[in-house]
Amino acid sequence: MRAKNALMLGLAVVLSSLLAGSALAAPDKVKKSALDTAIGKECVSCHLDDNPGLVKEWKKSEHAKQNVDCYDCHKAKEGEPGAYGHKKYKDKPVFISTVVSPKMCATCHQKEVDQQQPSHHAKGGQILASLDNIMGEVIGGPAAVNAGCLQCHGGTVKLDKNNRPTPQSWPDTGIGRLNPDGSLGSCSACHSRHRFSSAQARQPETCGKCHLGPDHPQKEIYEESKHGIAYAAHKEEMNLKSKKWVAGVDYSAAPTCSTCHMSATQRQGITHDVGERISWTLRPAISSKLNMVRTDNKKEYDLPEGTPLPKVGEEYKGAKVTEVLTWEQRRKKMQDVCTACHTPKTVAGHYKQFDDVVDLYNDKFAKPIAAAMKELTAKGYLTAAPFDEKIEWTWWELWHHEGRRARHGAAMNGPDYTWWHGIYDVAQNTYFKWIPEMKEAVRKKDGNEAFADEILKKYFKPIDGHDWYFNGISKEAIEKVRQGYEDRYGKGSLK
Repeated sequence: MRAKNALMLGLAVVLSSLLAGSALAAPDKVKKSALDTAIGKECVSCHLDDNPGLVKEWKKSEHAKQNVDCYDCHKAKEGEPGAYGHKKYKDKPVFISTVVSPKMCATCHQKEVDQQQPSHHAKGGQILASLDNIMGEVIGGPAAVNAGCLQCHGGTVKLDKNNRPTPQSWPDTGIGRLNPDGSLGSCSACHSRHRFSSAQARQPETCGKCHLGPDHPQKEIYEESKHGIAYAAHKEEMNLKSKKWVAGVDYSAAPTCSTCHMSATQRQGITHDVGERISWTLRPAISSKLNMVRTDNKKEYDLPEGTPLPKVGEEYKGAKVTEVLTWEQRRKKMQDVCTACHTPKTVAGHYKQFDDVVDLYNDKFAKPIAAAMKELTAKGYLTAAPFDEKIEWTWWELWHHEGRRARHGAAMNGPDYTWWHGIYDVAQNTYFKWIPEMKEAVRKKDGNEAFADEILKKYFKPIDGHDWYFNGISKEAIEKVRQGYEDRYGKGSLK
């Protein structure tokens, strides 16, 4: 909790209580100069005529209660990136910035911004070197990227000759927006203007703006899970406007996304670093457990399990290491949230089942296919260019869509996504799309499938889970299925 005198120096108090934030010791209002107060009143008066809905939302906000208005957040100095003369007050120009960045929010909410800036969210806009970006920019088109990809990931806010954002780059509330002042992200991605409601930011619908769809359906998985079902049934009991919002204390009906990834428990405070409690990475083709290294220049790095870890005090990437979190420590932080409502045995059982699914996906499908794709490319059966061959699209969807769905389904208690939208699709498309396309690629170059057979023998046959593909399903297994089917539907029903 921030001390009262520190709060008096800032602009606002609302973001210190966002998601599960700290409460004020007393409802003191922000003090500011008579000039800033007068300009702020002019802003409100003008916008009340031009944008009444905007002002009404602001009046309901914690900002308004704490004497924080338009000018306090948009105020800028002449010559700053994005600053431009907006109006005049007593014949003197008033400079503002359209883009309210985390750097401005840090005037009051330094702790929250320090956590947010090195986070996965803040880095969301740095996707230029990814296959996702090639897919969007080249195969799709820039217009789709602007209105689609960048509205979640965030793009670079570009300025025109008058120092105002260009229409091609604004509006943009992408979570990893690259701002003119050099800061990353957009607080309003979760805390929508101009109410900046902590209750809204705590609800899964807010995360669902980006975390849904074929490749990362976290919101849909949550909705089918017991957690999501409980939330829908008992939303009115969630105490979403609580200042502290401590899991298991201020509410017990259900967790939301922010409960698990950000909010406070009885043993740990809130964090705006959404990846701090994540022990697996479920995004890439092959998952790995992740250790985290933090440095004194306010940056952090994920290091896959097995990578040598620097020690606190040592130099890493040009800065001094201030903290090292192993994947086990990150997991314990998440498990601490779970134990607000579940016994340790239940939590351990969930993680065992989750880990087993990730290992199954990795070892049976992702690792052998990735190794085969690498060898096929190295030996000239595939080109080095992405997405110019059908098999590359199939592999992309296997890991980027179906594999992610399976892994996230297991992580978030979504059985349908773990199996029917996940491992089932991974398996079907491995056996009946990827393998035939691999054979076709080899046949196209060699005129036969001999090398394809070598690939399967090398990468697939040693794995027990693929035995059925090479040797067929056993008679015992078929008979068991037939018997069960006839017990349910009648003799002779399974032909």
